[in-house]
Parts: sequence; structure tokens; C-alpha cells
Amino acid sequence: MTTYVAMGDSFTAGVDPSVPRWPDELARSLGGRYVNLAEVGATSEHVETEQLTRALELSPDVVTLVCGANDVLLCTRPDADAYAERLSRMFARLRREQPGVTILTATYPDITRFLDLRPRSRTRVERGMRRFNAACRAVARRHQVVLLEGFDHPVASERSTFAADGFHPSEEGHRAAAREFLRALRKRLRLSAA
Repeated sequence: MTTYVAMGDSFTAGVDPSVPRWPDELARSLGGRYVNLAEVGATSEHVETEQLTRALELSPDVVTLVCGANDVLLCTRPDADAYAERLSRMFARLRREQPGVTILTATYPDITRFLDLRPRSRTRVERGMRRFNAACRAVARRHQVVLLEGFDHPVASERSTFAADGFHPSEEGHRAAAREFLRALRKRLRLSAA
């Protein structure tokens, strides 16, 4: 019996109720209990203060935790060091309070690619996301968390994987994310494909 808890922002929460979300697809493949705690607009601070304790109360075996994009989008001077510390605390607490939990995270694709931004904003957001992605990689490595590389993934350059807003995943984007998370999870747990 698997208990899977999804944490994060709109990438995980979804923004269009008519589009199946990637965590829903992943949960269907896993079976068992599934709770999606992600919220549209959530920053990493919100995930730590509002979602983490609720996630731990569910005693999950599998957790996906993807956040940070809103930290960059909502702040003119996003603090990658504070983000790294917050992410590290969350991973450490999950491991401490739920030994044996499998944690997966991901870097974000280049969210400036299809967004309509002014040049100055585009430079700020791109620089911020690169720093936050680098922080995510380092923290995931330190805590032995499964990391999916969204930034350099081939589908991240395809317009069809983004919704009309150029930012959130399209239906195809959600399907691609679900496939990648499931592949990474099977590899970590050494599960064969069903």
C-alpha cells in the first residue's frame, strides 16, 4: 500500500480542472492513497509552513516536492540561499519523521521561453531560475533526493507542452511530467514496468 503526497505550487496543483494533472497520473500508476496538497501561487515558504506538516500527518511513502518558481516571479531580488536552506529543512524533516520515504523533486524548465516579458524582467527571471535550479540540484544531491531535470529536458523546449499562458503545463506537459516522475521512481525503487 503506497501513500503518495504531492506538494508544491501550480505546476503540481494544476490550473485547469479539465486537464488531468501529472500527480494524478502518477498516483493512478502507483495505486494506494493519494493527496495533492499543492496550491496555486505557493512559494517555498508557504510549502514549508502550510503543506509540510500536513504531508507528514499522512505518513507518506512517496512525496513529490517541487517549488521555487513563485519565489522568483514574486520578488525582484529572489534569495536562492534562503530557498536552499528552506528546501534542505523540508527534505531533512521528511527523512527524519518519515524514515524510508522516497522523495522526488525537479528543476523548472526555462519559464521565460514562452512568457511575454519585458527584456529586463526576462533577464531577472531567467537569472533567478538558473540560481534556484542550481540550488535545488545541490540540495537534492546532499539529501539523496531523486531529481528530475526539467530545465534541460527536451520536451521543455516544445511549445505544445506549455498551456496557452506559456507558463503552466499543457495536457501534454502534464503527461510528459507524469511519465518522467514514474520512470525516476521506478528506477529508484527498482520496480519493473507494469
